Amino acid sequence: MVEATVADHRVRADRPAHVPETLVRDIDMYALDGIEQGYHEAWKALQQPDMPELVWTPLTGGHWIATRGELVKDIYSDPTRFSSEVIFLPKEAGEKYGMVPTRMDPPEHTPYRKLIDTGLNPSQIRKVEEQVRQAAIDLIEPLVAKGQCDFAAEYANVFPVKVFMAMAGLPMSDVPKLSEFARDMTRPAGNSPEEMAESLDAANKGFDAYVDPIIRSRRGGSGTDLISVMVNGTINGEPMPHDKAVGLISLLLLGGLDTVVNFLSFSMIYLARHPEKVTEIREDELKLRRGVEELFRRFPVVSEARMVAVDQTYRGVELKRGDMILLPTALHGLDEGANENPWDLDWERKAPQHSTFGGGPHRCAGLHLARLEATVTLQEWIRRIPEFSLAPGANPVYHSGIVAAVENVPLVWAKS
Repeated sequence: MVEATVADHRVRADRPAHVPETLVRDIDMYALDGIEQGYHEAWKALQQPDMPELVWTPLTGGHWIATRGELVKDIYSDPTRFSSEVIFLPKEAGEKYGMVPTRMDPPEHTPYRKLIDTGLNPSQIRKVEEQVRQAAIDLIEPLVAKGQCDFAAEYANVFPVKVFMAMAGLPMSDVPKLSEFARDMTRPAGNSPEEMAESLDAANKGFDAYVDPIIRSRRGGSGTDLISVMVNGTINGEPMPHDKAVGLISLLLLGGLDTVVNFLSFSMIYLARHPEKVTEIREDELKLRRGVEELFRRFPVVSEARMVAVDQTYRGVELKRGDMILLPTALHGLDEGANENPWDLDWERKAPQHSTFGGGPHRCAGLHLARLEATVTLQEWIRRIPEFSLAPGANPVYHSGIVAAVENVPLVWAKS
């Protein structure tokens, strides 16, 4: 029997002179080998003993990949050597990305980050806990009697988005359009860097066009929603320039529409397959609260990049200014060098090591909201649906990219 061959239309970059041939690997961050078995499984497969800690791929425009958790953490933490000037791949697409302040390095980045923190710090998030909890209850309650649901479509894709849109004072009717923009930015279409850049640029411009009139209408107002707080804040004592406000609010929308959405679905697939883990937290509320961080360690979804800021030798490898390094956060939390038995979700793990929220000055500003949403989801789901599993024959569909995604998460449980 002759096996059919599938044509590979992906564009491959030429290997730069400073990249040793021994470090070249054919790795496509948007189409990982083995992803049909799972997103995290596909990335983890790279951490073989003979895999160098830095490799270069000719795909996605040509870039380096950090394959060990120690490097992911180190590169995130050092903006003087590894800049956020470009953070999305391929580089041609990342150069079209205009959101603020993710493409800034300190000190320019610092006042913007301080402003974002005023709206998303722990004390502000505590104020919305009851609203977050009610949003979860409103979604879960109608599901209980059904005995089944597609968790991704009916809960994960709705709950964090509903929470964020309420905080921002935006209508849920706008979500389909905004979610499409978010998908095209974090998983842009195209077979070449140029095609992917065009897809990302169009989505970025879509976000900008959406937020522009909203910002203009809320400038100078007394609103307490998240957008009003941001656009009426100051940068170094001065009103924020309009173009920067557009970039900042677009960033908040992107973060609110794509990351926690997918994290929740990955988490629930695991819990549906491991009922003993659910039993542990069903019987111990304190273990649930303390263990949420372990969920984030186990199920990171982001793979963004940093640009080499200066010519340097790093870990014995020659790097040139402008080189891009991909940082798959899955390869930190799942690295045996960082966490013992990393595949196991251990609710009592002491100080789980991960880069799920990034690191350094760009550590995710929304982490406090994400933790609350994860905690509330577990609490309210398990109270109403204490035992559940994946439907027989379930076949989740995984997507890799700057933010990973999963579709088709059918859960079943005994009807009440």
